[in-house]
Amino acid sequence: MTTPTILLDHGSGGLAGQELISSLFLKYLNHPVLALLEDSAVIANGPGRLALTTDSYVVDPLFFPGGDIGSLAVHGTINDLAMCGARPLGLTLGLILEEGLELATLERVMVSIARATKQSEVPILAGDTKVVPRGKADKLFINTSGLGLVAVEVELSSRLARPGDKIILSGTMGDHGLTIMATRAGLALGGNLSSDSMPLHRMVTALLAGLKTGSVRALRDPTRGGVATVLGEIAGAAGCSVEVNEADLPIRPEVRGGCEILGLDPLYLANEGKLLAVVAPEVADAALKLLRSQEGGSASAIIGTMGRSPAGQVTMLTIIGGTRIITPLHGEPLPRIC
Repeated sequence: MTTPTILLDHGSGGLAGQELISSLFLKYLNHPVLALLEDSAVIANGPGRLALTTDSYVVDPLFFPGGDIGSLAVHGTINDLAMCGARPLGLTLGLILEEGLELATLERVMVSIARATKQSEVPILAGDTKVVPRGKADKLFINTSGLGLVAVEVELSSRLARPGDKIILSGTMGDHGLTIMATRAGLALGGNLSSDSMPLHRMVTALLAGLKTGSVRALRDPTRGGVATVLGEIAGAAGCSVEVNEADLPIRPEVRGGCEILGLDPLYLANEGKLLAVVAPEVADAALKLLRSQEGGSASAIIGTMGRSPAGQVTMLTIIGGTRIITPLHGEPLPRIC
């Protein structure tokens, strides 16, 4: 590149944009389908149903312990596909670049995206870049869409949860949300505080393959709004209640301590590498064992049970023996966490 920063000319569709694509984007995202640079990617399909998702990423700061906006975008979109039982086929990548963004920063993000797609074996198959004037964006925004294939026998939905079903969380909660807050504010909270950002499709594949068909009722990733909000959504969709045991909630000591210092509740903090699984009670122990055997799932725990009533209500048995009603998140205590 002949300039160290993004210029408006890079978004004009002319030579500067072509140079950006060839010298930077294709340097790292070299999948043969993408390299054709056609208007649409043509993907070989198989038996099953297609799943489609899209998400946008505006996280601040761009880089944080355990990840960055690039890997977060890849992982987040893969996980949205995985939660409906889809095998991810490929992603699209849309970049909104602010004039003046340093190319070194953009390249660092592209390296991370390339690493995340290689490790997850889910390629970028199509992309687009737009450049806006200074002050019209905050350095870099990313949009990703994902296409996946759902096997004929797989049916996952919060509406399928039933009274007696067990709820499993695949690891410690609140890691990502607290990491973003601490990094943004320059807080040293101690411990090895790091985002949990990771792809979950392999974990989901192992879970569905290892349990009898229909015994996994629903999968959800508790991102914005955290575990508390997603549990409320599951309860509402199923027309059931949810009963959680506080003593069973997996929380890292540094997250618990940081939340106590800052007055935050880890139940409402975002997670980017964890899932909630609602499973039939007879397979709960087998599901827990499967999840604990997967990368990122060693701290999995059964945290609650689906109840009969009142519909949509989430309650928690506290450590001291009381009962607390868990409501959905109100407001946004931590903006731009993804």
